[in-house]
Amino acid sequence: MSRATTTPLRVRVPASSANLGPGFDILAVALDLFLQVRAEPFDGRRVVCAGEGATDLPGDDGNLIWRAVRVFCDTHGVEVPDVTLHCDNQIPLERGLGSSAAAAVAGVTLARRLTGVTATDQQLIELAALLEGHADNAAAAVLGGLVVAGRDGRAHRFDPTRSLRPVVCIPEQRAATSATRALVPRSVTVPTMIDTARGTALVLTGLAGLTAWDPALMADDVVEPPRLEVMSGSRRLIAAARDAGHGACLSGAGPSVLAVVAGDDADAVGWLTEVAGDGWQVVPARWDRAGARVDAHVGTVR
Repeated sequence: MSRATTTPLRVRVPASSANLGPGFDILAVALDLFLQVRAEPFDGRRVVCAGEGATDLPGDDGNLIWRAVRVFCDTHGVEVPDVTLHCDNQIPLERGLGSSAAAAVAGVTLARRLTGVTATDQQLIELAALLEGHADNAAAAVLGGLVVAGRDGRAHRFDPTRSLRPVVCIPEQRAATSATRALVPRSVTVPTMIDTARGTALVLTGLAGLTAWDPALMADDVVEPPRLEVMSGSRRLIAAARDAGHGACLSGAGPSVLAVVAGDDADAVGWLTEVAGDGWQVVPARWDRAGARVDAHVGTVR
């Protein structure tokens, strides 16, 4: 065990986009929208929230970040620290951008530093996934970059190519993951399974710059169609992006859309904004390569 700290700390955790088309519950990539949490010594435990979803989140130890701190401490047999958590969140809630995974990762990452417990990144991923249910999002949030969630629970990280860039289209409408997961088919044919496995492998190698990028590979014939039946705006936007020659898919369970465009396409954000129309925010994002990071902090989170 390393030494615990009472110094004010700040953790920054990225958003994540999971599935990436055919890679359901397997692939995810980290994006440069962040949840920042500052921990300061306090006689008690409370959470002060600002930013996206601030009015929807509990301000006590029922908050997911606090629950993650507590689970980490219980797992490692150490005392839960008395701190105030000041949160500033850029990640929209219930839009398919890994907001819950970011919260769980923020909690376990802070707890590791606050308590001085020696725990690996893989252990943080497993604890966050246990809390939040999505190992792919948790892995991307901890490690950054492009990840594969393995069958054994281990995460495998790749560096996204710089020749492609993400554009995230975020609607005002929310969609609970539990509701959209209920739409997923329970069985597929063998030919469909083969096509999905092929697509998952080639999306991974294409986004990692290991093979030529084919935008059509982000199409999915299993999970997305039933979800898009109840997300007409997302369906329209994905179709427009694909017609323009770009990769596009639901981000996680949706309703946000992830478009993957060539790095030299300066017009992509403009025409996606026009196609999206009212009720959507189109964000020219970047791949986040760093993952969750903690530093000693002086001042306020802004």
